[in-house]
Amino acid sequence: MAAQPTPAYQEAFLELALDSGVLRFGEFTLKSGRVSPYFFNLGQITRGAATARLGRLYAQALLASGVGFDMLFGPAYKGIPLVTSLAIALAEQGLDLPYAYNRKEAKDHGEGGRLVGAPPAGRVVIVDDVMTAGTAVRESLQLLRDAGATPAAVLIALDRQERGVSGRSAVQEMEAEGLRVVSLVTLTDLIRLLRARRQHADALARIEAYRAAYGV
Repeated sequence: MAAQPTPAYQEAFLELALDSGVLRFGEFTLKSGRVSPYFFNLGQITRGAATARLGRLYAQALLASGVGFDMLFGPAYKGIPLVTSLAIALAEQGLDLPYAYNRKEAKDHGEGGRLVGAPPAGRVVIVDDVMTAGTAVRESLQLLRDAGATPAAVLIALDRQERGVSGRSAVQEMEAEGLRVVSLVTLTDLIRLLRARRQHADALARIEAYRAAYGV
């Protein structure tokens, strides 16, 4: 069977990640104590044009997934600019959807509560950067279900495909609970894209060794 062509949004996302310093190579100690040869941080997207590009790439990945949805939700804090840029990108394509996000702590004055934006309803896509332990996503699931909405999927930028303490990745654990996870790229995709570019050969070798040790 012939290999499937790489989606254009994946190539564009890697370009953005490298240009913006989102994806860096070196030695990075993770919360788990593992020393990773790469680090991924969407917080490096700090300008309007790059944020707009990112929102469009999220939109392409979401629409390509075939997931049905009625609104969007961004977990505090990184999910807030992501869900906003995604909502704008979808509106540019004629899909004008409501969105919401949460506060870390409930507000006890004004409108109060932990939710900001449109009232959760229907099928909701949760938008975030990466899923490490899944804590923020699980909190979002509870907030949405308590509000009467139905979580439809989680949309993230990168699936690190890395084993946790359970022996499965956070994405695998979430999907085992019945929630679909859509990622712009997986670590497998990143390795393939970097190999095709014939760049960062030393970093690529270290990443492949790291995946052999800790990957799922």
